Amino acid sequence: MRLGLNLGYWGSGGAAATQADDQVALAQAADQLGFAVVWAAEAYGSDAVTVLTWLAAKTQSVDVGSAVLQIPGRSPAMTAMTAATLDQLSGGRFRLGLGVSGPQVSEGWHGVRFDKPLQRTREYVDVVRLALERKVVRYEGAHVRLPLPDGPGKPLRLAFQPRRTSIPIYLAALGPRNLELTGEIADGWLGMFFSPQDSNEPLDRLRAGRAKVGKDLSDFDIAVTVPMVVGDDLEKCAGPIRSYAALYVGGMGSQRQNFYKAHMERMGYAQPAQEIQDAYLARDYDRAAAAVPFEFIDRTSLLGPPARIAERMAAFADAGATTLSLSLFDSTVSQQVQTLETAAAALTNSP
Repeated sequence: MRLGLNLGYWGSGGAAATQADDQVALAQAADQLGFAVVWAAEAYGSDAVTVLTWLAAKTQSVDVGSAVLQIPGRSPAMTAMTAATLDQLSGGRFRLGLGVSGPQVSEGWHGVRFDKPLQRTREYVDVVRLALERKVVRYEGAHVRLPLPDGPGKPLRLAFQPRRTSIPIYLAALGPRNLELTGEIADGWLGMFFSPQDSNEPLDRLRAGRAKVGKDLSDFDIAVTVPMVVGDDLEKCAGPIRSYAALYVGGMGSQRQNFYKAHMERMGYAQPAQEIQDAYLARDYDRAAAAVPFEFIDRTSLLGPPARIAERMAAFADAGATTLSLSLFDSTVSQQVQTLETAAAALTNSP
């Protein structure tokens, strides 16, 4: 198992320029500590591509990855062009993470209907791969047709030879069918709220997808984002993660369609999940955060002193995680760098 760093996207706290400088400092620290990858995300603020290009220019050997590029925000051909260009500029260090986002962002920000996400994802990845392989792109799907029929368009191929024709593709997935699709068509999985003791279900779904194409998980990256807070008081460590969990379970998606809430329910927390969503949608964010069970946070995070974190890392590795991408909650960059250093030492010392 290797370590990654998930920087997320620029939030509302502080100037964007400061956040960009902070991300560079953290990416460079991860690079120096031997981390495998640094991920950047996007929602409806900072975009991932520009940030990753900047980070790639400021680092030496660590991979840079999108976690995720939003499928409704770009055509598949545009994503292939972007991936090939970023991979070239980074010296072959780019990982392409994709996701359908959620109904609120897809329809409210990009103006793309959030329907049949599995088929949309399959067709999207098909076209991205065709383009990266420099094949002439002809495609007739339910959602993607290239070239458009009865018009002046003609089949085209990527106009330059990419550094790699097989840039690793990751999918963000939580639901059972989406996990199977990920195993079938992707090279890795971007997981969230992954619990070692609950790993059988998602990994079984991924295996089922791999089996459809005659493969197993031996060459497949299980890349899970894990919050990390160092300290002796576990309840205090869990504190800053509560709002993060409440945001996803309560606010990422509509009242009827929230993948994170459904995931929490499958883990056995149906009542707290409903309480979190009710409070969040009522804009009582403090109550939503307070409703997140400590056990849920502990099962899906790295909390405590270095020795306990090392033990938990071993549990994640034993459960099948191959990349542990850390999400940081310290208040200053210097503290976050210390957390990265603690993580690197803990991985070395894990049982």
